[in-house]
Amino acid sequence: MNRTTLSLIAGATALAAVTGFAAVSAPDPGSAEQRTGAAATLPVERTGLLCPRPSTSDLAETTYTSFAPVTEGADGKGTAVLRAAAQQSAPDDDGTSEDGKDGENGSADEKGEKDAAKDDTAGKPVLQLQEPGKPVTAEADGADAPALVGTADGRFASGWTAQQTTEVAAGTGRGLQGVACSAADTQFWFPGASTDDSRTDYIHLTNPDDSAAVVDIELYGKDGELETTVGEGITVKPRSAEPVLLSTLTAEKQTDVTVHVVVRSGRVGAAVQALDDETGGDWLPASADPSGRLVLPGIPKDATAVRLIAFTPGDADVDLKVRLASPSGLITPAGNETLHVKGGMTAAFDLGDLTRGEAGSLVLTAPDGSVPVVAAVRVLRGEGGKQESAFIPAARPVETRATALDNTAEGTTLSVTAPEGDAEIKVTASAGTKGGTPQTKTYSIKSGTTQDIEAPVPAGLKGSYALTVETRAGGPVYASRTLASTEGGVPFFTVQPLPDDRGMVAVPDASENLSVLQR
Repeated sequence: MNRTTLSLIAGATALAAVTGFAAVSAPDPGSAEQRTGAAATLPVERTGLLCPRPSTSDLAETTYTSFAPVTEGADGKGTAVLRAAAQQSAPDDDGTSEDGKDGENGSADEKGEKDAAKDDTAGKPVLQLQEPGKPVTAEADGADAPALVGTADGRFASGWTAQQTTEVAAGTGRGLQGVACSAADTQFWFPGASTDDSRTDYIHLTNPDDSAAVVDIELYGKDGELETTVGEGITVKPRSAEPVLLSTLTAEKQTDVTVHVVVRSGRVGAAVQALDDETGGDWLPASADPSGRLVLPGIPKDATAVRLIAFTPGDADVDLKVRLASPSGLITPAGNETLHVKGGMTAAFDLGDLTRGEAGSLVLTAPDGSVPVVAAVRVLRGEGGKQESAFIPAARPVETRATALDNTAEGTTLSVTAPEGDAEIKVTASAGTKGGTPQTKTYSIKSGTTQDIEAPVPAGLKGSYALTVETRAGGPVYASRTLASTEGGVPFFTVQPLPDDRGMVAVPDASENLSVLQR
C-alpha cells in the first residue's frame, strides 16, 4: 500500500474519531472531485446512536422514533437498527443500580436470576428502518422500556436520527419528557442539574461497546467542586445502561449543579433526567463544548420563568454579556445586561418571563471570547400548581442539516435563530409514519432574530413525521423544536435543540498528503 493511500485512510480514521462513530469510503478515482484535486463531500457510511432508559415510572408511555433523510449519493443498500441494551441496570430503593458501582454486589444465584430476566429482551430489535424519508415508531409502557443501542450503515447512515418521547401522567417528573438519541463520546457538561431534596436527577450512562467503560462524575456547585463519595471509577458494563442518582454521589444539597462526565476508558452516551416533585421534569442534554460564545435557541414565547445556569471550567471569572434574539432583533434584557460567573463555580440567574410573549433565544458572550463557558436554561410554563419544566442547553449550529422527530400537526413549534447574519433555510416535512406526502418550504431568517416558523406538514398526514432543517445560505443557524400538549390543565412540553446531524464529511483528494510521517 503506497503512502498516498495511507494518508487518505488516516484522514478518514481521524474524522471517524472526532464524530464519535462514523465511517466513510474513499471517492471514486474517476470522480470530478478526484480529478480536480478538490475535497469530495460524501455521505457518512456508518454511524451509531444511543438512547437512555426512558423512565422508572409505571405510568410512563414512551414512543421511540427513528428516521433517515433521503441523501443524494448515499449507498443503495444498508440497515438502521435500534436494539435493547444487553443489560439494563435498574435503580434500587437507595438510588444505586442493582449491580452496584463495581458490579460485585449480590450472590451468584441472584445475579443469575437477574441476567436470565434481562436476556428475555436483551439485544432484541426495537426499531428498524425500511426506507429513507419515512420515520418508524415503536411504543413501550411502564418502567420496563429499555435503553437502546443502535447502528446504521449504507443509505441510512447519513443523517440518521432517533428520538424518544415519554408522557408520565402523575408523580415525580409528571409531564412530557423528550430527548434525541446521541452518539457516544468521552466528555460531557450538564449545567442545570440538582442534588436538592425536591429533585430526583439521574445521569444515564449507556455503553455501546463490547468492553466495559470507566467513568468519573464531577459535580460543581455555587462554591466550587462538591465532595463526592462514589463518583470516581464507575464501571458501565458492555452494551449496558447505568442510571446514577446524583444525590447519592454527595451529601451536599444544592439547587443548581454542573455535572462533568469524563470517560477514562471506552466511550458512553450520557444525558441527565431531571425530575421535580412539583414542576414535572424533562431531559437535560449535554451543553455545547465550553466556548466564549453560546446560543440557547427556542425559549417558548409563553414561558413564565426562565432560569439560566452557567459554569466556567477554568479559574478565571467572567462577565457574560446577555442578549435576547427576538423576532425584531437582538435586545439586552433590562437588569440582566451582564452576569458574573466565578471560575469553577456554578452560577444561576432568574430571568423571569424573559420572552414576554415572543419567540426568543439567549446569546451569551464572554469578553473577546477569552473565557470558555457552558450553560443551560430551565424553563417553566403554566402557573401555580400547574407548571411544567423543560431544559435548553447551549446548542451547536446547524451547519448543513438537522432533524427533529415525533412531530404532530398540532403542538409542534420549530424555532430558528440566526444571531450573526442573515440566513436562508429549507425545511422538509417527511412522509408520516402511517401515511402522507412530504412537503418543503424555504424561509429567510434575518440577522439577530429568532423566528417561530410555520413549518410544513405532510399532505394527508397520518401518524407523526420528521422535520429536517437545511442551511442553504448565510448563518450560522441554530434551531430547536418544542412539543406541547395540555393534560388536566397542565401545559406539558419538551424542547430539543437540533444539532447538525454530521451526515456529510469532506474527504480530501488522494493526492493531498495528510500523513505526518511523510517528509
